[in-house]
Amino acid sequence: MTHLVVMEGDGIGPEICAATVGVLRQADRLFGLDLSFASASIGLAALRAERTTFPMSAFEAAQAADGVILGPVSHNDYPPADRGGINPSGALRKRLDLFANIRPAKTRADFPARCGKPVDLVVVRENTEGFYADRNMFQGSGEFMPTADLALAVRKVSRQGSMRIVEEAFRLATRRRKLVTAVHKANVLRVSDGLFLDCVRAVAARFPQVEYEERIIDAMAALLVRDASAFDVICTTNMFGDILSDEAAEISGSIGLAESINSGTDHAMAQAQHGSAPDIAGQDRANPSSLIGSAAMLLAWLGERRDDERLVKASVGIERALDAVIAVPAWRTGDMGGPLGTKAFGEKVAGALKA
Repeated sequence: MTHLVVMEGDGIGPEICAATVGVLRQADRLFGLDLSFASASIGLAALRAERTTFPMSAFEAAQAADGVILGPVSHNDYPPADRGGINPSGALRKRLDLFANIRPAKTRADFPARCGKPVDLVVVRENTEGFYADRNMFQGSGEFMPTADLALAVRKVSRQGSMRIVEEAFRLATRRRKLVTAVHKANVLRVSDGLFLDCVRAVAARFPQVEYEERIIDAMAALLVRDASAFDVICTTNMFGDILSDEAAEISGSIGLAESINSGTDHAMAQAQHGSAPDIAGQDRANPSSLIGSAAMLLAWLGERRDDERLVKASVGIERALDAVIAVPAWRTGDMGGPLGTKAFGEKVAGALKA
């Protein structure tokens, strides 16, 4: 049995989670996956009920599950952490040691790239340190104010954190087009990005079959706009990866289609790349493609580690079903120029699944 815990989150989270679970239930029927589902309350609903956006019961459920499906959260609307406003996404990444954020940017069939040629790349982003203030200190925040007029932020780059994300990137590249691009700002951040590049170069030497190149972050942002099709696997630190993956997703077609998985050694979490869109919450207008595709990635992750061909085939099936539905303009959601709502789109994807 494969046990998945679903955390709906805020805004459009409950709607896109429902559509995603509907697709997974159909995949379960067709491929014999033996899936089970449980829910755990997080976000603003949990804050109202339990005075925290991330109850310990939710973490324990995630820790015990085979995988997590996390809806988007409105963490900018949360109170400070000392008043219960914990970002569930950051907390899960840190506490479960989900060090790899894998974010594909791929142009879908018959839904054109926004600029340039069709895109098929993956951003492999370090997920547990960098400039992210909620996960780079043992205790307390990486942002602080010594005086009322001075704010400081600490960036953490470790050899262990860099080596394991780089190894993940090169392993992935061996299964793709065998090109890794390391993105950095070592011309200014000479110590921290210098350490990151030392690690990338050391790992690159162990993968002679993979072509390796380096790009400075500001140049990389421009090169993606010019021709994102030139890149295969992009490996970088936390903040750079967050920004570049959103840019690449939008270039490839839409951030509403952008899949994402957060994985570690023992745990993995599917998560839409976009936000909670509270302005359209409850209106059946959200595009669930991102979370549906992320759930497919989660099945593939589980299948590869268990050597379970059923899970891998189900993942491929969901991806093909997404392609089939998005290819038909009359079956698209409003953000893609179509007439369907969240529920109807999810039903179309489930109906397009084939064993």
